[in-house]
Amino acid sequence: MAPLKHSLLICLTVLCIILLHSGPVFAQQKPVFACDVTDNPGLKNFRFCDLSLGLKTRVDDLVSRLTLQEKIGWLVSGSEGVSRLGIPDYQWWSEALHGVSYGGPGTKFSSPIPAATIFPQVILTASTFNDSLFETIAKVVSTEARAMYNAGLAGLTFFSPNINIFRDPRWGRGQETPGEDPLLSSNYGAAYVRGLQRTDDGDEERLKVAGCCKHYIAYDLDNWKGIQRYSFNAVVTQQDLEDTYMPPFKSCVLYGDPASVMCSYNQVNGKPTCGNPELLVGVVRGQWKLNGYIVSDFDSLNEMFNSQHYTKTPEETAALAMNSGVDLNCGSFLRNHAQAAVDRGLLSVTAIDRAVSNNFATLMRLGFFDGDPSKQLYGNLGPEDVCTPGNQELALEVARQGIVLLKNTDSSLPLSPQAIKSLAVIGPNANATHTMLGDYEGVPCKYTTPLQSLTASVPTVYQPGCEDVLCGSAQVEDAKKIASTADAVVIIVGSDLSIETETVDRVNITLPGQQQTLVTEVAEVSKGPVILVIMSGGSMDVQFAKYNPKITSILWVGFPGEAGGAAIADVIFGQYNPSGRLTMTWYPQSYVEKVEMTDMNMRPDPARGYPGRTYRFYNGPTVFNFGDGLSYSQFNHQLVTAPTLVSIPLEEGHVCQSSTCRSINPVEQSCKNASIDVHLRVKNVGNYSGSHTVLLFSSPPQVHNAPRKHLIGYQKLHLTPQAEGLVRFNIDVCKHLSIVDENGNQKVALGEYILHIGSLMHSLHVVI
Repeated sequence: MAPLKHSLLICLTVLCIILLHSGPVFAQQKPVFACDVTDNPGLKNFRFCDLSLGLKTRVDDLVSRLTLQEKIGWLVSGSEGVSRLGIPDYQWWSEALHGVSYGGPGTKFSSPIPAATIFPQVILTASTFNDSLFETIAKVVSTEARAMYNAGLAGLTFFSPNINIFRDPRWGRGQETPGEDPLLSSNYGAAYVRGLQRTDDGDEERLKVAGCCKHYIAYDLDNWKGIQRYSFNAVVTQQDLEDTYMPPFKSCVLYGDPASVMCSYNQVNGKPTCGNPELLVGVVRGQWKLNGYIVSDFDSLNEMFNSQHYTKTPEETAALAMNSGVDLNCGSFLRNHAQAAVDRGLLSVTAIDRAVSNNFATLMRLGFFDGDPSKQLYGNLGPEDVCTPGNQELALEVARQGIVLLKNTDSSLPLSPQAIKSLAVIGPNANATHTMLGDYEGVPCKYTTPLQSLTASVPTVYQPGCEDVLCGSAQVEDAKKIASTADAVVIIVGSDLSIETETVDRVNITLPGQQQTLVTEVAEVSKGPVILVIMSGGSMDVQFAKYNPKITSILWVGFPGEAGGAAIADVIFGQYNPSGRLTMTWYPQSYVEKVEMTDMNMRPDPARGYPGRTYRFYNGPTVFNFGDGLSYSQFNHQLVTAPTLVSIPLEEGHVCQSSTCRSINPVEQSCKNASIDVHLRVKNVGNYSGSHTVLLFSSPPQVHNAPRKHLIGYQKLHLTPQAEGLVRFNIDVCKHLSIVDENGNQKVALGEYILHIGSLMHSLHVVI
């Protein structure tokens, strides 16, 4: 999404804070809605206002009453009301990536709701590997969103979540995503959309708020060395498209049932995604049966014409987008050019009717055409339902669960508060506030900074060491002075939105500026444990710290949200046993010096020295790996149930019965009974209670350029010391073990698979 430029967003944040501290300046506003029969009894005569009628009947009636110009007014995100029919203006663009955000013009923070619960940025939330938590967060966000709508401060349609694959560590928006793995991203997207949309009364036709799976597709570059997302052509093989880039969107539509899918700015193989009928009408609407509307990224139709020069005239662009399946233009391009496209015979009124019907159907499912929202299911939600103690506690719990312990020499953590008489707290992110939120943030209920929380536990001395995260010059001597006399040192470094965010991709993945110098010199003079805390959205090359014996522990805390400081302190002092796992590979700087960010290929190509991407295909040196994460306890694994052979029956006369095959098509008949059970006993043999995530990977036979390893399941369990638990995986061979061939077709490889289950490996042969 291209909302307001981030500098403007920061200015808006500051303005919001100023307004909050200067007393209420806005009176309560009325939520926008249609069919207000109280003020206009005559609206009862319109069938589109008749709640007893079916959705299609109501939509058809409404569309039939509109003029062409009125219809065109509902093709854009700032839709124009139709006063003669009692329909107000509506702003479609609101955001709710990890809490209600001010990122879109549809939302504002003021009296009576000046703030909302801001959860950790998605990359940290995904590190919990907790599907039920993903949905729970979204339920809270949707409740706060509905409350804000009732107060006239937000819309009902939210352009979230972002489920693009975090393909390259330099991408500034990788922080918004669940990481580099297709399965985890698929599960996250579907769960988050369900949490946003599902109503408490179980009515599947109704929506609580509307979610949006974005950005479709192969979008993961913003601005790298002057190469802009607006004109970038992502050259993607059919194999990579089907087994890496598509799965999160397919799962989001099939299992999340979103109200919307957003097409991205970029081209894919020479065609703009918002002007590609094969991708939109063919796949999203055709194969996946989207029940909702397709929306363009902000101003992407304008970029299609002015940056990509894909069409000769604006009206050709308008026609191409709508004929390809776009229903709603985030921006104003269709308002300005759709009429001319109709006049030239490039765009039919039928296509416009289809689009506005999809848009109106979504609003009807949201209750927008049901009259006064105070009399509807969520009409009682208000300011008291936002920033509740329970919601803020959930934000804290998510941050705790997501924090990843990457190094802990000699069990240096947790620290004992009783043993620490003086704690040195150092680093440009040690007293972070806004930085903890990441991008697409809103105004938080409150901030709890790391310094505040550490100070509340033990006596502290503090030196930032750098003026900001850019750390042009480090104040090393001041930091060394307090570190040399302290019982322990916590150094909190990393990045912020000046380093990585929308429109800002990185070139280097080392700690910015003089941060590494600061960390190294402080560690050298410290007499006690040194805990390095990295606050960032993407990975950092911190090999210097990993191999420095003076740096005893490393924590990655992402952008941990409004309660991030409390979560960090809870982990450091042992109030919470860390259980997060990395959802992206941490590469060395040498990787990004060798690999062009514009190279979309996932698979390695030895002929040109290309190493491939993500844990699924890359086999080179790493700083830390996907799935890494330590605990204060130890967990033993014992395989209880796992077959060594599975046979897939073939129908009579199948070609593979008379000739050698490397793989077969996973046809329904053959796969009906092709499932296996894998059970793992897990025992907590340590002294701390804690959660433990069991990751199940498959290394398939190396045919069709298959992944070297890919995640096929995960489960999380909580165990007290010496307690045991049983983890059960049911593996559908043709679903979970399938791979994608060079032409983008699903296949089941024949031969030996290695299953990686926790710390164990198991051989499984698939035969016919």
